[in-house]
Amino acid sequence: MSLPTLTGVGRLTADPELRFTQSQKAVASIALAFNSRRLNKQTNQWEDGDTFFIRGTVWERLAENAAETLAKGMEVLITGDVRTESWEKDGVKHERPALLIRSIAPNLAYAVAQVSKDAQGQQNGQGGQRQTGRPPQNGQQQNRQGPPPADDPWAVDNANGYSNEPPF
Repeated sequence: MSLPTLTGVGRLTADPELRFTQSQKAVASIALAFNSRRLNKQTNQWEDGDTFFIRGTVWERLAENAAETLAKGMEVLITGDVRTESWEKDGVKHERPALLIRSIAPNLAYAVAQVSKDAQGQQNGQGGQRQTGRPPQNGQQQNRQGPPPADDPWAVDNANGYSNEPPF
């Protein structure tokens, strides 16, 4: 039996918390709130409805990208599998809903994003790992510029200039 899938629009209630496992796999915890708003036709004012809080978990390259890109208060589009986290503390069993996040992105209705290819993820496929196994230092962005791959048909040959011929 598969887990239920949640796809929706939520808001981050805190900055993503990035950490690394002992085997150097990145994992980020993302606190989310989903709420409903409705227009009260009598007052012509928007009113907040119920709010659903859930903690999401995202792994590997997606965790690193989310921690680098997202911040508290951002509205995001998200897809993931709903599951139940269970633990025991002081002899008392606890449970809460959790979300195993498969994809997450800022909602461009309220933000501007500059998209760039993740060279590390492209080399290793989806879920690729950082070679060093360490997070970026002090929030500095990694330099993703460099020579294009040798097999990139759209790369520009600076010595010979631009070509008008398509690469196919």
